[in-house]
Amino acid sequence: MLDSNAMSVPLRDSNPDEAARRNRRPDELSSLDKRIIEHLQQDGRRPFTQIAAALGVSEAAVRARTNRLVDRGILQIVGVADPDKLGFQQALIGIRCEPGRLLEVAEALASMPEVDYVVVTAGRFDVLIETVAEDNEGLLHFLAERLQRIDGVRDTETFSYLRLVKQTYQFGTR
Repeated sequence: MLDSNAMSVPLRDSNPDEAARRNRRPDELSSLDKRIIEHLQQDGRRPFTQIAAALGVSEAAVRARTNRLVDRGILQIVGVADPDKLGFQQALIGIRCEPGRLLEVAEALASMPEVDYVVVTAGRFDVLIETVAEDNEGLLHFLAERLQRIDGVRDTETFSYLRLVKQTYQFGTR
């Protein structure tokens, strides 16, 4: 039985090759999209006029594609501050979950304002998170009062950052 919200309109595809269509990801980007992303990775404040001139397209095209990439969640344009230089304490925390609770725990962690990174992993830990605290007392409060009280968290291991040697957002689009 079809969902009442489902549309029976056939999807149109410009590629008649069935094998290529099966291998394409739904979020596949054009080469122009990728080149725009690469320019913004180098400098997120670069004017659209400069990007357009470098790529040989109109400013309107760069603006429209950038807005579409942001709307689709593929691209974020933000100012990234160095937490260490702001006096904050960062930590990477490995979390093991009770069986059957993995995604529930990951969602609970993602909803916490102290947590800026959540990834479900394979290996020694089920979930890795990154947190930024005002200081060691703030980190201790987060660990003892917030993290350990999440239903489904079995145990954790905390890695306090002593020095961040490299963090980059210029990995290209390959």
